[in-house]
Amino acid sequence: MFTELNSILNTTPDNFTKGECILVSDRQSDASFLINHFLSFYLRARCKVCFLGLVQSFNHYSHISQRLGVNLTQAKENGQLIFLEGLKESLSILITQEAGIGSKDMEFLRDPAVGLRSLFEFVRSTVSSSGGGEEGTEEWGPPVLLVDDVSVLLSLGVSAGAVLDFSHYCRTTVCSQLQGNMVMLARCDGEEEEDDGDDEGSEHLLKGLTHQCSLTLHVEGLPTGYCKDIHGQVEVCWRRRHSDGQHTQKKLFQYKVHDKGTSFFARGTSSAVL
Repeated sequence: MFTELNSILNTTPDNFTKGECILVSDRQSDASFLINHFLSFYLRARCKVCFLGLVQSFNHYSHISQRLGVNLTQAKENGQLIFLEGLKESLSILITQEAGIGSKDMEFLRDPAVGLRSLFEFVRSTVSSSGGGEEGTEEWGPPVLLVDDVSVLLSLGVSAGAVLDFSHYCRTTVCSQLQGNMVMLARCDGEEEEDDGDDEGSEHLLKGLTHQCSLTLHVEGLPTGYCKDIHGQVEVCWRRRHSDGQHTQKKLFQYKVHDKGTSFFARGTSSAVL
């Protein structure tokens, strides 16, 4: 958990906005450190977390979370964290030829055209159960859905429209109905391109997800190139709806990733450039 980022977002595990949809994105950089932040943040906030890990193993996230002071294994054992290990579930479907064998949650791998309904049903059933229903189980706070990363679904044959539908239904269930939060990571390939009418690419997906979210954090490399003391920049954008329309506020920060955290600072204020 990054205390400087919490200060930028004006939030703490004891006092955070509920019903918020957050998009983390990157271009020619790696924003996965922000997913690790939000994972540790919401676990510390005692939320019930549903994590769709589509690109890395549970052990990968567990090792990083240990450096941030969070025990994912313990969180799984006590029912606070429900982790869908996409890599393992995918192998159970792709290697097994028999129908009906393997996880139904990743059913779209057999036929991407069917969409992500089975994956949404997994999310819905997970977040709708907050614990505390049986003796000896703990009652957790509002549910949180984390997805790392949703854009990989495009490379698995799922259409951008189906991914946006999945995000919309998850947002309606988690954020609107249950007043929980949702955080999704989406990656963009290469340089930013002009809209060429492609409705199935990562740019189209990013624009659709941005429209759905109230808070976006977009990570890019430095425009001046590599610097060992500054690893990149992140643009934070808040979108708030008011009676007179939608208000947008943007702020740009630079950052440096450490072994046990990340430092954030206003552009040009790092000691490396002073």
